[in-house]
Amino acid sequence: MKEQFKPYIPADKVTPEMTPTSIIMGLLLAIIFGAANAYLGLRVGMTVSASIPAAVISMAVIRVIMKKDSILESNMVQTIGSAGESLAAGAIFTMPALFIWAKEGVMETPSLVTITVIALFGGLLGVFFMVPLRSALIVQEHGVLPYPEGTACAEVLLAGEEGGSSAKSVFLGMGMGAAIKFVVDGLCAIQSVFTIKLESLKTEFSAEVYPALVSVGYICGPRISAYMFAGGILGWFVLIPAIVTFGGDIVMYPADVSVAELYAAGAAAIWSKYIKYIGAGAVASAGIISLIKTLPLIVRTFMDSIKSIKTAGSTSTERTALDMDIRVVLGAIALLILAIWLVPAVPVTLLGAIIIVVFGFFFSAVSSRMVGLVGSSNNPVSGMTIATILIATICLKVMGDTGVHGMQGAIAIGSVICIAACMAGDTSQDLKTGYILGATPKKQQIGEIIGTVAAALAIGSVMVLLDSAYGFGSDMLAAPQATMMKMIIEGVMDGNLPWTLIFIGAFISITIEILGIGALPVSIGLYLPLELSSTIMLGGLIRKFAEKKFGEQKDEAGKGILFCSGLIAGEGIVGVLLAILTVARVTDAMNLSSVIPTGNAPAFILIALVGAAVYKSAMGKKNEK
Repeated sequence: MKEQFKPYIPADKVTPEMTPTSIIMGLLLAIIFGAANAYLGLRVGMTVSASIPAAVISMAVIRVIMKKDSILESNMVQTIGSAGESLAAGAIFTMPALFIWAKEGVMETPSLVTITVIALFGGLLGVFFMVPLRSALIVQEHGVLPYPEGTACAEVLLAGEEGGSSAKSVFLGMGMGAAIKFVVDGLCAIQSVFTIKLESLKTEFSAEVYPALVSVGYICGPRISAYMFAGGILGWFVLIPAIVTFGGDIVMYPADVSVAELYAAGAAAIWSKYIKYIGAGAVASAGIISLIKTLPLIVRTFMDSIKSIKTAGSTSTERTALDMDIRVVLGAIALLILAIWLVPAVPVTLLGAIIIVVFGFFFSAVSSRMVGLVGSSNNPVSGMTIATILIATICLKVMGDTGVHGMQGAIAIGSVICIAACMAGDTSQDLKTGYILGATPKKQQIGEIIGTVAAALAIGSVMVLLDSAYGFGSDMLAAPQATMMKMIIEGVMDGNLPWTLIFIGAFISITIEILGIGALPVSIGLYLPLELSSTIMLGGLIRKFAEKKFGEQKDEAGKGILFCSGLIAGEGIVGVLLAILTVARVTDAMNLSSVIPTGNAPAFILIALVGAAVYKSAMGKKNEK
């Protein structure tokens, strides 16, 4: 029989959680992180996870400055604060397409009310969809799904409680992660990726230097890291060489130049035009397979939640197992779906509302499980959103809802589902942190709702401001994901989408699953650039060496996990600060790339040093239990 997990704060002990201090600090961080990540994501196509930075900030204020011994209060701050980043990520992946269409004269510029309402509805749905899944994914899968950022966040907070060598490991990692992030992305003194072109193989090998990726690989472990790297190898050392070899002077959609001309710009150009579609098909197929495999567990958990109606309000329920009342959750979901259909600011028909119910819950469940494997920062939400946009646009076209209204409806459906998936993933990470620490799930779920409302009210103004200042789709704000969503919708409406590439990915995923290998991490590796999965693999290898030295012992209390948690925290905090400095137009003055020669050698040395530091921390003496 599986031994019951014992949290840091026992279930029978009540400590402050949702206080005025935690709510106010959480709201401020939700707005700040939401705004900063909106800009960062629109510029480079990636956001930084805010959970750990929020945890570190709350720990510093509540424990160090205010001298309060309240780990669950600090946890509530990061729960509320991280909602801003997740909601921003979902919004920027889709809604800028509406602004770009407006510039092209296709439709009117979306109003502030439309952006805010769509963001609010999507965010709240994501939180509510996750409530009945908590027991299945967080409790019953504890020890199976690592939830790297949720676990790292808990380790950061625990290190602050315990002090001593534990805190030293975390803060050494924080210092190193922050310094590297500042040197690479702030000063631009070292390039962020080193690339080796392999002309004989018609491809290239690349790896990013960011310590957070090594840390994710270490926390996830060698098996999951290897699966992701296998997907990267399949894309970059099988599919790209095949496309280049057999494509030659042929022009294949969606590219508008020949394969040879495309390859002249680098293997990454082949990936962006072809492999990304194959990866999107693989992720969508793997997501469906994952849902089918976990459906019995999800249904059983949901039915258990329904049964809990009879015992609602019972004093026998443990504090650490107390979720929001399922009646409130179901009622809120029903009201939100009705509002999505009836509120004029949201251009969604009844069919669109039905699509949101079905696929919103589906992708929220998949996202919640996926972040348990690879973390929120590497959660390919854009891949799931591509699948959503495809299905929604096809359904709308079949029903005759085409033209401007159909395009608006497809983006609105995709936006709500994308935001819901992002919020469900963030909520599951936060609930994992709370599960380890001994937080009250119900209070955390209420905290997520508070953070969602604050972030939704802020994100509309931020997006309108950024579009007015720089313009979505410009060199300053390329909005890569939203541009792709726009192209897909236009492709479906015009009937010229590269379905062959998407189905190639789907059948690759099915083949991998038939072989008895989990298709989801492999598909994620295929969808993400090789530079991510190769660095994650380095962390997985270091974890493998650590496990070999310490036998079957788990590293849950080891210095390796603590040091990696610090690396993630340090990089995350500086990532958010750099985003704010970028908005303030300070980073251009800091850029040293024009005076310091960069190349592969400094980047390679840096990633080697990061790996050596993680290895040394992992090989250190184990903390006593």
